[in-house]
Amino acid sequence: MRYFLEVSYKGTNYHGWQVQQNAHTLQQELENALKLYFRKPIATFASGRTDTGVHAEQQFVQIDLDVNFTKTDMYRLNKIMPSDMALKAFYPVTDTATARFDAFARVYEYRILFSKNPFYKDLVHTFPKELDMEAMNAAAALLLNHTDFQSFSKVHTDVESFECWMYAAGWSRRGDLLIFTIEANRFLRGMVRAVVGTLLQVGLGRITAKEFNDIILKKDRRAAGQAAPAAGLFLCKVKYPAEIFLGNIPQ
Repeated sequence: MRYFLEVSYKGTNYHGWQVQQNAHTLQQELENALKLYFRKPIATFASGRTDTGVHAEQQFVQIDLDVNFTKTDMYRLNKIMPSDMALKAFYPVTDTATARFDAFARVYEYRILFSKNPFYKDLVHTFPKELDMEAMNAAAALLLNHTDFQSFSKVHTDVESFECWMYAAGWSRRGDLLIFTIEANRFLRGMVRAVVGTLLQVGLGRITAKEFNDIILKKDRRAAGQAAPAAGLFLCKVKYPAEIFLGNIPQ
């Protein structure tokens, strides 16, 4: 039986999602817990990789089991897993469903706080400077006119294409936080942090919306701004077609 596990985590103490040699990763922690609980290795396949220090409110992980997965299993696995990682829910899916390739959209948020607050430690980018949100939104809207985002991709990546279909991008206020929300079918490595870092230059008045658009057209990472710190970045939602689920559908 194939299941999608809905997982959330604080990425501060991890070298990203994907298992790597000589690095502490979230996938490793989950697979260790599954192996301990089911007494055999269980392969996991996530909807995508999050980088070092990046958090997730909703990540989906695909597993195959020869037994039914229950709420009791979820409770017991949560007792095994580290305190900065949790199973939120589980969903039986069709045998051909894949967490990565069936996802048709991902939503990220980047969260900024303008003054130091210990209760947001490691969960925001503290940025104590005035920003022009109207100018940043004007520039962010231009992202929807493009599909090639090589200028915001980490260099020396193994991707075959820099194309992403952008569905939404914009800044808003949520209490004390300034939030950048971006939705696309896929994202390149380091892309959201590079976009945010460049938009902050717009907000500071150092570049214009037209210059931001020119940066996209250059297809050169050196043209864009410095990547914003990982602490403020959250994977917030992964969207799937309803027909792959054999019961409840994620919200």
